[in-house]
Amino acid sequence: MEWIGAGSLLAWLWLLLGQGLFWRTDVRLPERRDPERWPSVAVVVPARDEAEVLPASLPSLLAQKYPGRAEVFLVDDGSTDGTGVLARELAAERGGLDLTVSSPGEPEPGWTGKLWAVRHGIALARERVAPEYLLLTDADIAHEPDSLRELVAAARSADLDLVSQMARLRVATFWERLIVPAFVYFFGQLYPFRWVNRPGARTAAAAGGCVLLRREAAERAGIPEAIRHAVIDDVTLARAVQRSGGRIWLGLADRVDSVRPYPRLAELWRMVSRSAYAQLLHQPLLLLGTVIGLALVYLAPPVALLSGLLGGSVVVAATGGAAWAVMCGTYLPMLRYYRQPLWTAPLLPFTALLYLLMTVDSAVQHYRGRGAAWKGRTYGAP
Repeated sequence: MEWIGAGSLLAWLWLLLGQGLFWRTDVRLPERRDPERWPSVAVVVPARDEAEVLPASLPSLLAQKYPGRAEVFLVDDGSTDGTGVLARELAAERGGLDLTVSSPGEPEPGWTGKLWAVRHGIALARERVAPEYLLLTDADIAHEPDSLRELVAAARSADLDLVSQMARLRVATFWERLIVPAFVYFFGQLYPFRWVNRPGARTAAAAGGCVLLRREAAERAGIPEAIRHAVIDDVTLARAVQRSGGRIWLGLADRVDSVRPYPRLAELWRMVSRSAYAQLLHQPLLLLGTVIGLALVYLAPPVALLSGLLGGSVVVAATGGAAWAVMCGTYLPMLRYYRQPLWTAPLLPFTALLYLLMTVDSAVQHYRGRGAAWKGRTYGAP
């Protein structure tokens, strides 16, 4: 047990100092200034059965105070709940930016539904607007009135091809409080924002709910055709743009929020497990390494602390307690960002255990032939 506690402590010291300061939450939109000329923008919203959240999100897009030309293209991806009709009604009631609602039909083989809808929306936008930028945003994302303006100003000022903000997810129920801040924390640990944002970086990631993409960069990277099969489309998109020579940026949002509710554990479980094994490239060895790593990094500290206290080993208790303390300390900034009580930080090992089980369940579902299931569609490994 001594080596387990010591190994966990060393791992946490490395994560604290050597993993791109992933635990900090101060990576926000870069310094920006208004451009002399505001470029045209097409806002593309793929939507499948989103009638529940659309009244809280779509009006915020239509109400954007953008000095240049901007239009919204909502692509109704085979909805059965009246999403398209509701979108038109909201546009008629609220006014604002022009809205086009269209449907591409069922996706062709090899395409995920979301990217098929994005392809259709981009094609419409090219015909109608000839946009210089594309704002790819999910149907559950609400934007403050100056969101588009700030994104474009940041992209122009820093000469960025892709600017993405991690929307602030909803945190209202017990399970959302336990799991959602950790979701963003783990994402930042896997893809440290500071590493993503360095010129010439090898780390690439984006947050799919809010991506501003230069049209020329999209065409150069072959977006969306080049990533048409991707379940984790945001990270795959960022990699494609980066590999084609584009500059990317990723940070946390202050004024972009997800309004989608995940009130019960089952819904959060599905949200994570549907793509967890895809993140591991459907490789059993990567799954095994992930399980061992999560156990060593997150589960070992409290186990070592309790084992040392019960067994009378000061060294085991001290290393386990120190590792747990560092873990909690790195989690505090994310709890502050989500305005959650700081005393919940010691619960992170339990949350990590849930994520470990979700990841294993994702692999089990894959081998049962269910793959990444979402809203009535199932995607296997490409």
